[in-house]
Amino acid sequence: MLERYSSIQWNVSRNSRISYYWLRWQMDPEQVHLAVEHENLVLLAELLDNGADINAEVDGLSLLQHAIDVEVDGHVQTGEPLHVDTTVLLLAKGADAAVRSNRGHGSSAAEYASFRGHWLAVCVIDAWLRRPPIS
Repeated sequence: MLERYSSIQWNVSRNSRISYYWLRWQMDPEQVHLAVEHENLVLLAELLDNGADINAEVDGLSLLQHAIDVEVDGHVQTGEPLHVDTTVLLLAKGADAAVRSNRGHGSSAAEYASFRGHWLAVCVIDAWLRRPPIS
């Protein structure tokens, strides 16, 4: 799986665009989650812009929950400050923070962020949930 990710990353950086057919082959949910896992925002945006499922779940985690998990893990493992880069990108691309994972039986992204202690994501998601409807 990592070899496929590396190929896509190489294509994005080398050509700045991925061929539609190559992308369709790579569109399984695990590839989008892999972009989240590696916090590759350029690749993640490219995949989402070309039809990847913004609500894709792998192992019971939505993309948004996975982003929260990766951001917290990075903070804990490196001591670097918490950040919300991937979380904000996913919200900007249309991820729904109110949707519950695991076919509606799991937690929402806001609940997951609170559970994981990602106070910054909680603030961003709360603001996103309170935004006025787009007319």
